[in-house]
Amino acid sequence: MKLLRVGPAGQERPAVLDEAGDLREIPEPEIDGAFLASGGVTRVRAALERDELPVLEAEGLRIGAPIARPGKIVCIGLNYRDHAAETNAAIPAEPIVFMKAPNTVIGPYDEVLIPRDSVKTDWEVELAIVIGETARYVETHEEALSKIAGYAVSNDVSEREFQLERGGQWDKGKSCETFNPLGPWLVTADEIGDPQALGLRLWVDGAQHQDGGTHDMIFTVAEIVRYLSRFMVLEPGDLINTGTPAGVALGLPGNPYLRAGQVMELEIDGLGRQRQTVGRA
Repeated sequence: MKLLRVGPAGQERPAVLDEAGDLREIPEPEIDGAFLASGGVTRVRAALERDELPVLEAEGLRIGAPIARPGKIVCIGLNYRDHAAETNAAIPAEPIVFMKAPNTVIGPYDEVLIPRDSVKTDWEVELAIVIGETARYVETHEEALSKIAGYAVSNDVSEREFQLERGGQWDKGKSCETFNPLGPWLVTADEIGDPQALGLRLWVDGAQHQDGGTHDMIFTVAEIVRYLSRFMVLEPGDLINTGTPAGVALGLPGNPYLRAGQVMELEIDGLGRQRQTVGRA
């Protein structure tokens, strides 16, 4: 099932895509942690099967992020072997964990803003995990997967100077305004099947730069959830960005960082496609 939120920024309405591709309105206040924790996915699926959800006129509707502002965004760095190689970084022995500000999340077609004084803004197509059940001290990979509500396409936009050359943690190169386009949909976990069998791709101005697969992850989706639950409580509605494959500007010849006016397009198998125009803050 594909859940989404439509409407002007700050006024999004919950919706679902049916099997025919029609957009149907969900009678829920929001798609967020409370919705996921209270069995919202089950309620919507049942209502959809009973044909109780009204059809929405989709033409002209903006698509927002598929979940409302998450409680936290946890990110995993250097989680693809080819990305570690292109940046001359050692393969990590344990997941590299950093946080991203929840207010970075925007819709999949919204404008991405290059921060003031930035000359090294970069792209990163990533598989995003959305947590559906509280996870603390998870023991097995099977249990870890049971805590996942679904998956989405995420663009972990990064400012490399802020991240790597200004001291301190990575967070300040990751938490700038608009630095986490998400969606277009939250695809429930049952529809995806094996999260380690998904292709990820990204283009800038029509030139493809990233073409990888989740099979190349150093730490799998299940291991990421299990590992993180040893250090923090993961709650419904939390978002986890799981890392990016090779092909970011930081690792390309000449480091072709983003400029205003450029267009990013990115997709993951089964999770849809994003498109963002780059502007300036």
